[in-house]
Amino acid sequence: MHTEALVQSILVPLFLILLTTVEDTLLQSVSQVGGVCKFSSESSLRRCRTPDGKICSGRGKCDCGVCICEATDPGKFYGPRCDCHDWVCSTYNGKTCNDRGYCDCGMCECDEGWFGDACQFQEECNLPSRKSKELCKNPEGVVCSNKGTCHCGSCMCNNKDNRGLVTGRFCECDDSECLDEDTGEVCGGHGQCYCGNCYCAAGWHGDKCEFQCDISPWESKRRCKAPDGKTCSNRGTCVCGECNCHDVDPSGDWGDIHGNTCECDERTCLATYDRYTDDYCTGHGQCNCGTCDCKEGWAGKKCEHPLSCSLSLESSMKKCQGTSNLPCFGRGQCQCGKCTCYPPGDSRVTGKNCECDDRQCENISGEICGGYGYCSCGRCICEEGWFGKLCQFQRSCDLSEVQSKEICETSDGVMCSGKGSCHCGQCICRPQDWWVSGEYCECDDRECDKHDGLICTGNGLCNCGNCECWDGWMGNACEIWEGTEY
Repeated sequence: MHTEALVQSILVPLFLILLTTVEDTLLQSVSQVGGVCKFSSESSLRRCRTPDGKICSGRGKCDCGVCICEATDPGKFYGPRCDCHDWVCSTYNGKTCNDRGYCDCGMCECDEGWFGDACQFQEECNLPSRKSKELCKNPEGVVCSNKGTCHCGSCMCNNKDNRGLVTGRFCECDDSECLDEDTGEVCGGHGQCYCGNCYCAAGWHGDKCEFQCDISPWESKRRCKAPDGKTCSNRGTCVCGECNCHDVDPSGDWGDIHGNTCECDERTCLATYDRYTDDYCTGHGQCNCGTCDCKEGWAGKKCEHPLSCSLSLESSMKKCQGTSNLPCFGRGQCQCGKCTCYPPGDSRVTGKNCECDDRQCENISGEICGGYGYCSCGRCICEEGWFGKLCQFQRSCDLSEVQSKEICETSDGVMCSGKGSCHCGQCICRPQDWWVSGEYCECDDRECDKHDGLICTGNGLCNCGNCECWDGWMGNACEIWEGTEY
């Protein structure tokens, strides 16, 4: 039975494509007599026009009432009006119709026993209700991100407009962000949307795949290559041979990252604690393409060291570093061997070298040590019966080992994503892999933004690849202090 289904999944799409090709050939042979088209220009275009008024869906040329579809990468458009493409059947795991069916002009025809737009749902379910619900929770513990319903451990996303814009394993993706404002098409009809981001076909660029490039991808990449050999210095995107630098300045008045190949990063001229103020080079120099030119009487990478100080620059930095690689642990300003801790007035950051950061004891909601311990210089001392970095695990357990492991399994049956151990239905991620986190150890915190070597700039927590900032801080890397005093 499985072999028959496999053969069917391969042969049927090939048959449909062949049939379409034969139909187009027959139509063209009928419409042409002696190599001359018998249709008028208007009649020919009418046969190629889609209901929304586009000729061959904007993806091909009309030849005597027959659409000649353009080749694209990935895949190829086909159909009477170039309106079919099988990439829309690809799911988040890269499989076509989850390998449980075949794609027919962008629609999944599912094998027996499966249903859904991507053949992701099984008609018969043997999972207990609690287990099913647990498998539908996103990393924040919300079932189907409150944008769908749970069926046998899989989320059925709400799509009232029947456009299928809410997607993702946990309905966490809103593909309406991929809609072209002018045409209403997903990625302008020239790409595929994955979780709100457009991945464009070859020759197309832009956030919504709205720009077509007239140079080869190789030539485009060559023009965008920076002196260090990296494309746009890894600080921008290459569009038709030109670098669009990531402007991280929230005001939008001036891009901190600039240059023909985004080689200039003026963020390096700002101290860790006061990034995005106008106080470049600690107010004692001029920033030129990411390097500080200090005024007379000042020295240091960021012009932070007064030459009037009795200590040398090296001695001053060494006294401020303590056991860290950064002066004042990246949480303050070092001047003449002494640290001034930031943010100003925050009693949670203390110590000679600002080494104690009691904010590290807080969870996303601001609770200290989960309510089951106290904080000592940035580390939780847990009450008896509790353990974990934030005292989040209880030593006693009323679940059997089998029940516990069932809860810790991911939807594909892997315990804690293979990156941790299970305790009372909770995953304890491997401590040696500091970057692993999440309810099922499925997150990689190395994806969180960082600066000066500090994840979330030390001003927030990394939550499944995204920075959650503490009060008073904002920005992708929690690098912007919202206060007014410095």
